[in-house]
Amino acid sequence: MTSQTVQITDSHCHLDFPDFDDERDAVIARAIEAGVGRMVTICTKLPSLPKVQAISEAHPEVFHAFGVHPMSAAEHEPVTVDQLVGIAKHPKLVGIGESGLDYHYTAESAGVQQASLRVHCAAAAETGLPLIIHARAADDDMARILAEEHANAPFSCVMHCFSSGADLARSALDLGFYLSMSGIAAFPKSQELRDIFAAAPLDRILVETDSPYLAPPPHRGKRNEPAYTAHTARVGAEVFGLSYPDFAAATQANFDRLFQKAVQWQEAQAA
Repeated sequence: MTSQTVQITDSHCHLDFPDFDDERDAVIARAIEAGVGRMVTICTKLPSLPKVQAISEAHPEVFHAFGVHPMSAAEHEPVTVDQLVGIAKHPKLVGIGESGLDYHYTAESAGVQQASLRVHCAAAAETGLPLIIHARAADDDMARILAEEHANAPFSCVMHCFSSGADLARSALDLGFYLSMSGIAAFPKSQELRDIFAAAPLDRILVETDSPYLAPPPHRGKRNEPAYTAHTARVGAEVFGLSYPDFAAATQANFDRLFQKAVQWQEAQAA
């Protein structure tokens, strides 16, 4: 990485997935070379937590978050607020989630998902860490539950891999939340989604890969990896009519504001 490399952050990836087992260190090195100087790897199941923590601990550029993914919420014992608060004490855990609602694949467990989401909201409020939300085919319930829980105990939040409708985007933004652009926003047929992002305030936008999924062009259809955040961010720059360095700087400032624990950890290491 040269001093001229524009810096960005992959705010959501899954480095513990077996897709990366054969070359995890190389994947992280390629990300750094591409200017992706920070990555947040997301743990979605309690049994995976030791592996995710180890990856985070081994790489200064990698932070992690933990939550029970809505698609697996019915497969395990419900997580409690106290459990989440305890797990969040790890110095490199910087977010709660991903949690949320997925009625596309797992509508039959909607009630369990909703209960789990409310637990994660409460944990985000108690820890002061941002909630990381997965939303698919559940816009109305998502908007309602987030509004109810935020009114009960405020928390910060990012709508990860945002690809829902304009109404949910507005509801989230009205609560002070952030929207994250994934490779979906870079797909040629995603103009409607790009228009939703273009209508949002620049200071509420993050970028991510959700790797190993959803690789943006020119890698679409292949395994995604954090280095490819740059491709989505270049599309984001076009959406907002900015140069790539200016858009990257804006998303960096947004990440710093939302994920303050990551910044505090970096500052402590530099001291």
